[in-house]
Amino acid sequence: MRRGLLARFDLRDLLPARADYDLRPRTFRSDLLAGVTVGVVALPLALAFGASSGVGPAAGLVTAVVAGVVAAVFGGSNVQVSGPTGAMAVVLAPIVAQYGLGSVALVTLLGGVLVLALGALRLGRVVTYIPWPVVEGFTLGIACIIFLQQVPAAVGLPAETGLNPLVAGFRAVAEAFSPSDGGQLALLWTLGCVGVVAVVLLVLPRVASALPASLVAVALVTVLAEVTDAPVARIGVLPDSLPVPLLPGVSGDSLRDLVGAAVAVAALAAIESLLSARVAATMADTGVYHPDRELVGQGLASVASGLFGGMPATGAIARTAVNVRSGARTRLAAVVHALVVLAVIYLATGPVSRIPLAALAGVLMVTAFRMIPAVTIRAVLTSTRADAVVFCVTAVITVAFDLIEAVQIGLLAAAFFALRSVAKASSVHREPLPGVAQPGDERIALFRLDGALFFGASDRVFAELSAITRDGPVEVVLLRLSHLRVVDATGARALAQLVEELERRGVTVLLKGIPERNRKLLVAVGVLAELRHENHLFTTLEPAIEHARSHVHRAAAARAELTAG
Repeated sequence: MRRGLLARFDLRDLLPARADYDLRPRTFRSDLLAGVTVGVVALPLALAFGASSGVGPAAGLVTAVVAGVVAAVFGGSNVQVSGPTGAMAVVLAPIVAQYGLGSVALVTLLGGVLVLALGALRLGRVVTYIPWPVVEGFTLGIACIIFLQQVPAAVGLPAETGLNPLVAGFRAVAEAFSPSDGGQLALLWTLGCVGVVAVVLLVLPRVASALPASLVAVALVTVLAEVTDAPVARIGVLPDSLPVPLLPGVSGDSLRDLVGAAVAVAALAAIESLLSARVAATMADTGVYHPDRELVGQGLASVASGLFGGMPATGAIARTAVNVRSGARTRLAAVVHALVVLAVIYLATGPVSRIPLAALAGVLMVTAFRMIPAVTIRAVLTSTRADAVVFCVTAVITVAFDLIEAVQIGLLAAAFFALRSVAKASSVHREPLPGVAQPGDERIALFRLDGALFFGASDRVFAELSAITRDGPVEVVLLRLSHLRVVDATGARALAQLVEELERRGVTVLLKGIPERNRKLLVAVGVLAELRHENHLFTTLEPAIEHARSHVHRAAAARAELTAG
């Protein structure tokens, strides 16, 4: 046992190893090309997600660089690309609105430490317990929020903080289209920027799939806006170097205020990163992923990002997919992607600062539409009624209330429907006695219990059984338990109460085939103690039936003597 505990806390397999990299010329070249490609794709997304989170485009760039390198080196996937994401921007925006911009560094550090702890405690497999409808409903809700958050920028207005994205979007549209002097021209320009970006993103991949559509769209709109001196809001001044790492101020009050926000950030970072890494592992033969190490890597990435003034990072499925499809085979590709973004910070912040915010809004709006394919939505809605309800409930709560609450309620709904299905599959069947019928067999009731005997089904199952035994002159009840797959304390206690009730009514109870895995529980709650005799427990059916018939024959003989007397 001591050796098992030491093995559990042996963290060596969570650290980088030489085997993480394959530096052969062919693989090295494909990793470099993939890294450059995904770096070009990541640049506008990093700017856009930083802006939409309320932290600023510069923070998005810093996160893409710092977290991108750290997660690549320490993470558990060979091809995962990490950085700012739309889901994290959705979580971070209300935190910035409530606690201010100065809270982001501390929230990022705390969230990173929590994710790091989850990895060190080997909890990476927990994400596999999240049902598919919950994941897809959560993704659909995030996509809706990302789209709604961009509506104010798409109509040339600043976003109102502290409002639900749906409400803020409607207000922005109403204000933008209200009559005003000179406002209509700016509105047309911003809508034009969004339209051009959307058209390029939708058309360019069909005619020239090798070109990075998002970068081409943003560059085209930026050039047009500069040439025409368009009255649209720009990104503004960006730093031309990485900031110096700085530990944020910590106090008891700030920790108390921000711990809830940090938990939400950590939960999202863990879920999104593990889901992304799991999907990436199925896209190509790039090696298995290590979920616990992935959490360690993502936790360290967020800690490093917070120290450099960035935002919380997660694995990004869209950038990871681009990385894999571009030929990435090792972590070197993700490192190169971060270096490409770093080169932009040092060499091209001037042109980047002139990018219209409406162009970034267009990129995110199209990204939101692509987050969950229509075929996936159709598959969930047509699977089962329970899964469709879970999917819709999770999506609606994500948009209307809170992301973490949505996952919690989605899990509760999925658990409810799963328990109901298991309860329906649990049943009791009366079977005829095997072999040639003998006199007195009508006084023996043979029952087979199937499925799970747990709190959701025990009352119904035993109510049916008790009712059956009252309908006829039953003197012996033989319960076959070998088909039971699951028994919990509630089910075992209900079985003990049934045995007690039948014995009190003068019905002899025999038990056959108690699964060894359930024996300890049945003994603990007193099922075996309620039997009239310890010999009323059998491992096979034939001796149990012979014993039941002997009881019936003795009872018949006793009645005959009483009648004769």
